[in-house]
Amino acid sequence: MRILGIDPGSQRTGVGIIDVDASGRIVHVHHQPIRLLVAENFALRLKVLLDELDALITRFAPQEVAIEKVFMARNPDSALKLGQARGAAMCAAVLRDLPIHEYAAKEVKLAVVGKGGADKQQVQYMMALLLNLNGKIQADAADALAVAVTHAHVRATAGRIGIPARQVWSRK
Repeated sequence: MRILGIDPGSQRTGVGIIDVDASGRIVHVHHQPIRLLVAENFALRLKVLLDELDALITRFAPQEVAIEKVFMARNPDSALKLGQARGAAMCAAVLRDLPIHEYAAKEVKLAVVGKGGADKQQVQYMMALLLNLNGKIQADAADALAVAVTHAHVRATAGRIGIPARQVWSRK
């Protein structure tokens, strides 16, 4: 199973791709930030995001997509832009008929670090450790890898207990 993880942003969107084999072993495939500030206005940033994600989907052929949910920011304009970037990212997946799974940032941090209030450096460290990567991973790309790893864990747990993956987090 190949999973594309996305950490949406209006200035940078993180992308992380992993493979998960039948035994649950996770292997790093690719990660990168998509830099959106190269575009001259916000509408063109969304186009850059859509085009870049489409190219990555074509190149790496993921079977599922995991994306971070939007959190409520202090600035309403920032929250709207983040939501629009997330929508563009979701459209890139939906246009390719890829299933999308959504995870809150606290769920992702809990799954990969062990506490929902972990900071970005802890997520970066854990992704490098779990995926056997050398050096520091760019923060947005590390977050995207963490979303993909979270989905891999949720899928495995759901498979073991025989329920759909989207119900795993609702069982508390």
